[in-house]
Amino acid sequence: MAKVGIVMGSDSDMPVMAKAAEILDKFGIDYEMTIISAHREPDIFFSWAKAAEEKGMKVIIAGAGKAAHLPGMCAALFPLPVIGIPMKTSDLGGVDSLYSIVQMPSGIPVATVAINGGANAGILAAKILAASDEDLLAKLKAYSENLKNDVVKKADKLEQIGYQEYLKQM
Repeated sequence: MAKVGIVMGSDSDMPVMAKAAEILDKFGIDYEMTIISAHREPDIFFSWAKAAEEKGMKVIIAGAGKAAHLPGMCAALFPLPVIGIPMKTSDLGGVDSLYSIVQMPSGIPVATVAINGGANAGILAAKILAASDEDLLAKLKAYSENLKNDVVKKADKLEQIGYQEYLKQM
């Protein structure tokens, strides 16, 4: 199966990036996870990003905060899809990261999920891979059906017991 690269600029990003990995695990998608600072070790980053395609990676999920150059630099070097995860920051709450990732120049797109959106990055990577993998597509359809069923169950419960009792049980 195709591989996904998961790269982050700091180990402080790990809790968010782990959510992407958990989703990939759920769907049985292979991935490689690493920590590389595009600013502090550009030579290592360039080698990793340039070798990603050769290693069988079909999508890269890159998380970064503040200046958040990692996803854009991945997109500049890697010819396949890159998904950027803007990290919440103490300075500007992650809006700085979001703007840095989403405002890429023409010709260098980065698909961008919400601030700290690790799970959605994993789902988006799975959806990209599912375009050419029927088994994975079936798993994604079942996942979506389960999400729907969970909401229906909650709505039924609310209707049965009322909102006050529902709140007590949350």
